[in-house]
Amino acid sequence: MYSGPGAAGARTLRSHCGIVRSWFGRLRRSAAPLCAACAIGTAAHADPLSAYLPLNLEPEMERQVERVLILADEPILKRPFPVELVKAALPDACKKDAALCARVRRYLARYSRDYAVTHASATAAASSGAHVVLPNQHGLTSNDDWELSAQGYVQPSDYLLASLGAIAYSGRTQATGSMLSVGASWAQLDAGYRDHWLSPMTDTGSMLYSTESPTSPTVTLSNWEPLSRLGFQYEFALGRLSQTGANSGRSVPGDNISYNGVTSRGDPKLLSAQLSIEPFPGWSLGFNRNLEYGGGSGLPGSASFLLRDFFKPSGLSQNQGNQEASYISRFIFPGKTPFAVYFQYAGEDNSNGGSYLLGNAALSAGIDFPRIGRHFDATYEVAEWQDIWYVHFIYLDGMTNFGDVLGTWGADQRVFGDGVGARSQMLRVGWEPPFGGYFEARARTLVNQNYYALGGEHRQYSPGQPPPFPYHQYYDVSLTYSRPWNGLTLGAQATAGRDVDGDSFTRLAAFVRYGGDARSRADESTPDDEDGEEAKPDTHGAELFVDVGVEVNQVHVDPGPPNPTTTSPLGVGPHFGLGARRAVSASNDLGVRLELDEVQGHSLIGVRVVDYRHRFTDSFALGLFAGVDRYNLATPAYSLFGGLGATWRNFLPLLPHWDLGFDFRYGQNIARDKVLPTDPAANRPDTFYKIPSGVLYLSRHF
Repeated sequence: MYSGPGAAGARTLRSHCGIVRSWFGRLRRSAAPLCAACAIGTAAHADPLSAYLPLNLEPEMERQVERVLILADEPILKRPFPVELVKAALPDACKKDAALCARVRRYLARYSRDYAVTHASATAAASSGAHVVLPNQHGLTSNDDWELSAQGYVQPSDYLLASLGAIAYSGRTQATGSMLSVGASWAQLDAGYRDHWLSPMTDTGSMLYSTESPTSPTVTLSNWEPLSRLGFQYEFALGRLSQTGANSGRSVPGDNISYNGVTSRGDPKLLSAQLSIEPFPGWSLGFNRNLEYGGGSGLPGSASFLLRDFFKPSGLSQNQGNQEASYISRFIFPGKTPFAVYFQYAGEDNSNGGSYLLGNAALSAGIDFPRIGRHFDATYEVAEWQDIWYVHFIYLDGMTNFGDVLGTWGADQRVFGDGVGARSQMLRVGWEPPFGGYFEARARTLVNQNYYALGGEHRQYSPGQPPPFPYHQYYDVSLTYSRPWNGLTLGAQATAGRDVDGDSFTRLAAFVRYGGDARSRADESTPDDEDGEEAKPDTHGAELFVDVGVEVNQVHVDPGPPNPTTTSPLGVGPHFGLGARRAVSASNDLGVRLELDEVQGHSLIGVRVVDYRHRFTDSFALGLFAGVDRYNLATPAYSLFGGLGATWRNFLPLLPHWDLGFDFRYGQNIARDKVLPTDPAANRPDTFYKIPSGVLYLSRHF
């Protein structure tokens, strides 16, 4: 479902350049202290700033970099990848896959120069059938028959970098990759068309910020080198969404902002942030936040408003802005077959019971195997979100940019402005054949839910409202082959699918990419960190485990006044768990776990994002855990849970590797909106479920 942009790409590009110039003026005073700090850092020989790898422009090489980072035990939570971070990861990755490491090192060589063309690509395509937005492709659609992109840079010093880039396709040209960067590894300021991807997800479920829509100008402050022993990283980005220009795609015609009875037409501002820590190798935890604000109709847009309300989700930002937030995590299992498990739990607003409880939730999860055997790799991701994502009652275009959603691709596969929930999945398998090159097969699917949610106000069913849109299941399947040839990368891709209207589409594309060459720096050196032999993996006390047991539960249901709160009788159901953990010190373990329970006749799925265990002796351990519950009701309900547990390790002398465990867990305000005719009317749109439970289980670890 798509209505294409106009043909005013050049005009839009010029207007955005004006925006960047105006922001430089506004930031002149505030940037002075930063420049002084950067000068001090330079004098103290601080590590240099970093260029960025192209994001979703060279997917065959980006996949190789993803694999390197997992093998290097680097739990990344955002993109684009800083070049210096990837270089720092190479020595560890080379010990596990020398051939992969060599390919990535050759690719990164172009960034070790004073100036270079780092990316150039030309694609020609033929298509037929329905017109859909291609996932994560900067607004590119299935019927665009050509695409050109290029990036390059000039770096006069370690602390100053000028980049130039662009993407062009039918009807639009965007300056993606064009920016000026100044700073050092601990504080880098980027001003220009920098991509953002605030999620550990690689394809499906990046709810807050992705490359689904065209790139807009931002001013970004971040660090690529983790700070302190906690591995602290940050990113703040200030930009403006494009919702009113001639090239704004499916955006609402006429006034797009309505506040206190005053309507106007304008482009809202957007402030995004990510804060994260990596206290142990192979595990990271972070927090994201978006705030859409200003733009017209008397809405506050000052710096004082941001300073006061950006970190107060329950404050004025609820009623004078459009906010999103998410918790993110990534865990790397360093076994013989290593893999990464990652999660994002997001909310379109906050929920009853505290600002930390996210409302209108979305849960995304993925598992990534960088190497299966010697020639294969695979990734699986799934995301599910409740209603009113990317729509809003003040900002009538919602959290969109150029008519496309700012976050996950699945939300573009619906009627524009419909806030219906959905579930999307992605499976990707890579193969390095003996004759060379790289094959990648990818399949995506999306199912929209069956209720009416047009606009940002329909969180509760009202008699007489229109029926839901008759969506079909969306799917697409693609096969891509690429291989290097004489300094080029040649490739082809075939894609076929069906959109949510039930119409089929196909696309055949061929591409050629070139990396470029330039004069080397005088101080360029080649590290000798590998000798071509692969080392035996260090498993860091890693183990997989399976749990089987029984759980006792009770459910407290609060549908909201005037309905009474009810409490169920005690229930008993089966319990199954599957998890992975690794030692992070001599007596402490950290891991992740998936739990399946039956609670009062409904399935309860829990993902432990944090699963901590302290081993007091060889036979006894205590644990703390926290994660996200999905309660499978008429529409799914979500919230956080936490608990503690005790483990009798190796409790059967004749059967080693068997543990006996008991956990107490509590699900707090598991929530769903009353979007169905069968839901009881109340003075608030959501029903809350509190679920305390105790679990007794046997655990077999491997």
